Amino acid sequence: MGCLLALLALISPRLVLFILWIFSDTLSRAFDSWIVPFLGFFLLPWTTLTYAAFWDWGSGHHVTGFEWFFVALAFLIDLGSYGWGRRARAAT
Repeated sequence: MGCLLALLALISPRLVLFILWIFSDTLSRAFDSWIVPFLGFFLLPWTTLTYAAFWDWGSGHHVTGFEWFFVALAFLIDLGSYGWGRRARAAT
């Protein structure tokens, strides 16, 4: 199941977040309230998914050390998608 979710995440992180919300309690365990994953679904899906994944896979159920590098990289990917989308709309 993990490999299938990883492949689906390459296509759409929002789809994987939705699947995790329906079939797993990973998001509710990784975040204290429902508002953070809800906002993350719409604004920063890669960051939300990466944080939840490393929270669940990491030792002690928290994000520490080098795992924050991947969360920051996901944040930059989210910001880059907004920047590249704006640039593509401006070019047409």
